[in-house]
Order: sequence, then structure tokens, then C-alpha cells
Amino acid sequence: MDQKLRELHACLGIPVTYHKKTKLACFSTPTMLVSIGDDVFGRPQRLEQRAATAWFAMREHAKSDEITLQVVSAYRSAEYQAEVIQRSLDKGDSIEQILQRIAAPGFSEHQSGRALDLTTPGYEAVEEEFEESTAFTWLTQCARQHGFELSFPRNNPYGVIYEPWHWCYRE
Repeated sequence: MDQKLRELHACLGIPVTYHKKTKLACFSTPTMLVSIGDDVFGRPQRLEQRAATAWFAMREHAKSDEITLQVVSAYRSAEYQAEVIQRSLDKGDSIEQILQRIAAPGFSEHQSGRALDLTTPGYEAVEEEFEESTAFTWLTQCARQHGFELSFPRNNPYGVIYEPWHWCYRE
């Protein structure tokens, strides 16, 4: 972990033992990110090239099976991740609570440029109810064909909440 990340962690009150406790990987920023269009909120999103290519293929495959997959979030910088955490701190959440649902800067798969938070019409973004959708069922059956895996299943070893919406390209 570089000095910049250590400073961000210190400012947010993230324990120095975070990495050892969670066993999450530390990611550097990809050298090249490409546009994958806008997310459900109209914000431009980017992924690493191979992940973007796989995403487009997976989305088209889903569409051919009459499943609509929508992006909620893709690449996030360490600074943006820190802003997300700071907003939760400002609402009064403890850093311990926050780190169960939001990875520390540098440790989010989103920073790798290979992770996507997904939803489908009729479901709130980043809510557990997504697991009840036909899109989630389709992902559990077909995402691996495109190199994507569910990162945080129930009872995962990282201490992160169950995130049926979070899928990462593993090649």
C-alpha cells in the first residue's frame, strides 16, 4: 500500500490492520480505461478494456435471453471511494459499519476497473432484493461464461455484506 493510500486511510479512520483482517487485495489504477456508456443515473462509466469487452458480450447475451442488465457503478478511483466513505461518516455511521459494505480505498474491486454493480428494471440499485430478479438468476447461470463472478456471496471470508449486485471480471 502506497503513502497516498495510507494517508487516505488515516484521514478516514480506517484501522491499519484492515488489509490483514479482510484479506482483500489491494488494486492499482488500470493504465487504460474505456467508456462503457452511462449508468442508470446518467453518469459516464468506464472499465478496463478486457472487462469492457466481456461486459458488452455478457449484456448482449442477456438481451438475447430477454434479460436487461444495467450498470449502477463500474470503475471508481481511490479518491472517489474515500468520498463515498466520508459521506457515510458524515451521516453518523461508524467506520466499522461502513467497512462491512464499502471497501477501503485501494481495496475496492471497482478500482481494478473490472468490477460492476448491476441492476435490472424494477429493482432498486445495490439492494439485496436484486437476488430475487430474473437478471440475478441469469447471472448466476451465465456470467461465468463471460469471465464474471459474484464477488461477495453470503458468508464470504472478507467480512463484506452479501452483494448480489457486485460482479467482477476474472478473465
